[in-house]
Amino acid sequence: MTSSTRDESTTKRFDEGPKTQMSCFSGDLNFCPECGNILPVPGRENTITCPRCSFKIPVREFTGQVIKSSVVFNPLDQSSSTVDSGEDAELKGPVIDRRCSRCNKEGMVYHTRQMRSADEGQTVFFTCIHCRFQEKEDS
Repeated sequence: MTSSTRDESTTKRFDEGPKTQMSCFSGDLNFCPECGNILPVPGRENTITCPRCSFKIPVREFTGQVIKSSVVFNPLDQSSSTVDSGEDAELKGPVIDRRCSRCNKEGMVYHTRQMRSADEGQTVFFTCIHCRFQEKEDS
């Protein structure tokens, strides 16, 4: 067969649409089977291209798959990070196992502040949950 004569069936086979790549891995269709990157949502194109490694997956492989997303907000109840302007404002925060130096009981809440220059550590303020005695520690 010479180069000037071509078999029409051979030409047709090479011109049928984009080339499909094969991967050695299989898994969740939300992730690229080559690099593991999250794949974009299918659009109007016939293939989905991984933004990281350019691996192409035909859209027909996603037929019947439902894409669903949701946003869940935590309830805005009285959490330990909420500070009120009332009497118990100094008792808001995480409780740690630290012994009060005045009443000698376990349990203090703390908060931190940057009181000194930025290249030095924070100041940690501790408040006893029993007697409300306050201590500070430079870290």
